[in-house]
Amino acid sequence: MNVGFIGLGAMGSPMARNLARAGHRVAAWNRTRARAEELKSDGVRIAETPEEACQGDAVFSMLADDTAVADLFLGSRQLIGALGLQTIHISSSTISTDLSHRLTEAHQAAGREFVSAPVFGRPSAAEAAELVIAVAGPPSAIARCQPLLDVVGRKTVVVGEHPPAANVFKLAGNFLIGSTLETLGEAFTLLRKSGVDPRVFYETMTSTLFAAPVYKGYGALILEEKYQPAGFKVPLGLKDVRLILAAAEAVSAPMPVANIVHDHLLTAKARGWEDHDWSSVARVVAENAGL
Repeated sequence: MNVGFIGLGAMGSPMARNLARAGHRVAAWNRTRARAEELKSDGVRIAETPEEACQGDAVFSMLADDTAVADLFLGSRQLIGALGLQTIHISSSTISTDLSHRLTEAHQAAGREFVSAPVFGRPSAAEAAELVIAVAGPPSAIARCQPLLDVVGRKTVVVGEHPPAANVFKLAGNFLIGSTLETLGEAFTLLRKSGVDPRVFYETMTSTLFAAPVYKGYGALILEEKYQPAGFKVPLGLKDVRLILAAAEAVSAPMPVANIVHDHLLTAKARGWEDHDWSSVARVVAENAGL
C-alpha cells in the first residue's frame, strides 16, 4: 500500500520504519527533516511537504499533542483538504476527545475518511511492532487500514464506529498506567520505610498476583530508580493526565486518583525533572515520605 506518515518522534519513527520494512511504500514528513533522513536506509521516502504525505491509500499522523495535530489538520496547513479522495487519515496521536470530535466533523464535512487509532506501548514496543491499537471509525475504513495496523501492532481492538471512542479508550488505559505508577511508588515507599526489601516484594508480586507488563516494566524502573533515559517524559505524562481529567469533567465522572497523579507529575516538573520518565511520580512519593 502507499502510505504517508506525519510525525517521526520516538513512536512515529519505528512505526514508519516497520511499515517500509513490511513492503509498504512509505512517504514520511517531519518538521525536523533530519528525523526523516534517518529512515531513508529503511526504504522510507522523504515527503518534502506534509501535503505530499497526504496522498495514497492512508496517512498516519503521530504527533505530540492537540496543538500540533490541530495546527496541521485544522489550522495553518488545513491538511484535511490535502487528503486524496480515497486517502484515509489514521490518527495515532494521544489527543483530547474534544479534538477528536472536531476532527471527525471536519473530515465528514470534507468528504474524507477519518480513523482514530491511538496506540499503547513505549518506544521499545513500537520498534518490536508490539503495540496494542485501539481503533474506531467507519467499519469499511478500518477494514482497509487493517493490513497497516497489523504491521505496527500485535493486537487491534475495534472500539466503535465513532472515532472519539478510541481516544477515550486510550485515555482510560493511560489512567490505569498512571495510577499504577502511583501505587507502585507508594507500596515501595512503605516497604523501604518499614525496613523491608522492596526487591523481594517486586519479584513476588510480578510473578504472582500482578504478573503484567506494566507492573513488571515500570516496577523495575521504580525499584532501580532508573528514571533516565525516559521512554515517556514527565511533560507528556502530565499532558495525558490533563486530557483524562478534561474527558472526565465533560461527562461528570469524578477521578480523584487522576488528580493525585496529576499533582505528583506537576511536582516532578516543578523539581526540574522534565527529562525524566513519568514513572518518577514514584520518586515524588518517596521524597514526600522523607526518603
